[in-house]
Amino acid sequence: MLSHQYSGNHLAGVLRALIAKEHTITVFSKKTTKPLQGKILNLDMDTGAFELSVSDEKADIESYIYQGYLSFDVEISASSDEEDTDIYNFEKIKAQPLKKEADSYEIKCQLADALFTEETRGAVRIPLILGMYARATLEVFANELTIKGRLRNISTGGCMIDIAMEDSLPLYVNQVLPSVTLEFPNGEYFYARGRIRHMRPFGSEGHAALGIQFVEVGRDMENVLFHVVSESEREAAYRAGVDGRSVSQSAVYIPRKKEDSILKNASQKPNDSPNAPPMVKGVRTIARQLQAVLIFIKNWNAFPEETLYDCTDSLLYLVRQNRKELLYALSFLRDQPEWVRHAIQVAGCLADMVASRDPHSPHLREAVAGTLMHTMGKPLLMSEKLPSLKTNMTPQQKEILLGHVDKLLEKISELGWQPSDGCLDIIQNANELLDGSGYPAGKTSDQLSELVKQLSVIKVINKLTHERNNVSPRTPLDTYRWVHENDTQYEHAVIIDYIQQYGLYPIGSLAKFSRGFLAWVMDIDSKGKPTHVHVVKNLAFIDARIDTYLSSNDFIQIGRLVSIVNPNDLRVDHKH
Repeated sequence: MLSHQYSGNHLAGVLRALIAKEHTITVFSKKTTKPLQGKILNLDMDTGAFELSVSDEKADIESYIYQGYLSFDVEISASSDEEDTDIYNFEKIKAQPLKKEADSYEIKCQLADALFTEETRGAVRIPLILGMYARATLEVFANELTIKGRLRNISTGGCMIDIAMEDSLPLYVNQVLPSVTLEFPNGEYFYARGRIRHMRPFGSEGHAALGIQFVEVGRDMENVLFHVVSESEREAAYRAGVDGRSVSQSAVYIPRKKEDSILKNASQKPNDSPNAPPMVKGVRTIARQLQAVLIFIKNWNAFPEETLYDCTDSLLYLVRQNRKELLYALSFLRDQPEWVRHAIQVAGCLADMVASRDPHSPHLREAVAGTLMHTMGKPLLMSEKLPSLKTNMTPQQKEILLGHVDKLLEKISELGWQPSDGCLDIIQNANELLDGSGYPAGKTSDQLSELVKQLSVIKVINKLTHERNNVSPRTPLDTYRWVHENDTQYEHAVIIDYIQQYGLYPIGSLAKFSRGFLAWVMDIDSKGKPTHVHVVKNLAFIDARIDTYLSSNDFIQIGRLVSIVNPNDLRVDHKH
């Protein structure tokens, strides 16, 4: 917190307090899904002037500066599992590019003099700064779906809510929410109907920001709204040490008893385990970018082709850099939305299989791009009739979901994007089967390309070896047996290739050993036997964590390999 009666530029004081901690700065634009990473230099505490250095050799800086202004997020890393990632938003900062070097820009920036900004309709927007916290609950479909989030700023006209990016799937710009409820630390709350005015990725770690306009505020809530906005202004001024303001803290932001534990329970845990391999960051970036593509095509009027191919090229680069490390890193996507996890894991496996046979395949890039896209129609179908993709679906909801291919094709056509023939082949035909029992067109073997036939095997094995709609996953052996029994639907030669390449104990699966130890498979030999594992649990001590890496020479410590098991059954994830 800043000292009281601080006399310099108050926003500069807030910014200094944020960047004094471990942080990431993300420059964003409504014209592109691709954020830029930045660094703040030479911050003048009196005037609020500073330089922003951004590095990206391909970026067009003009896409991020609009009418002389840019916007950025400052993301403060959580210091422990109990803390939430903190993200603060600085909008409409005066900006002028100074010089461009080989792969970086220097931008001269100027913070406003006032801590609070005035919106176009005259309301003053109050940012929740320096630890201010309030919870938000959004009712998306009446009595069907609610989403939890965090309040980031508020005015008498609306607010900005921070939610998990995966929770943004059913949301779109101009959607009317039956109820938006804000709950403050002292127990006071405000609610009204809301309309989503804008939506974008927030920070760099899987969040989305929703700009919400309050509509139809009830008479009983009008006074509450003015009160919490006024108290938020007072609290922000108190924390920033603004001259001439009351130095007492607002009662609205003093937690009632047990509030601290509630806030801890509401916080989100960091995604990555402390010992996550470096490549995990790469696959998580692809996952975030793919979700950003979805937000973009749902709410803006152009297709973000550059972002899709950034994801594609990143995945191909990782495959070629170290295929086994990539296969292990792909298993860290278990906590991602199902459509994202499935798309990236299947695309990674396709890239691996094709590149192993033909490293310079001219068709691979477009096939991977199509594979990354092929499940995106599912979240586009979400509505009151299909409020979630997570739950056990009714027969009617499963029928709706079968339309996801047509929905995606309709959307990209509406946006004027024309995928290449190879990319379109995958999007259209990824769900077709050799015997004509697939969808959407019921095509048969002679109508399907070799890449589609290869993809369909990878897809069904990925589907059966992961938990979906409360159906337990099969072991690799059971899955291979099932696919063999259904070889009228799947290409026999591809099935054989797959089994030879990945074996009975695939990299990224959880293995149980005879002495009760559980370990993630990190590498296998040419016969498909694990040679390197990450031991994370001993079932004799179910709540204790282990963090040990063993090679096959040391497997005697954990016993013989028994089977592949379901991590969810045994409460194991990559944080263990």
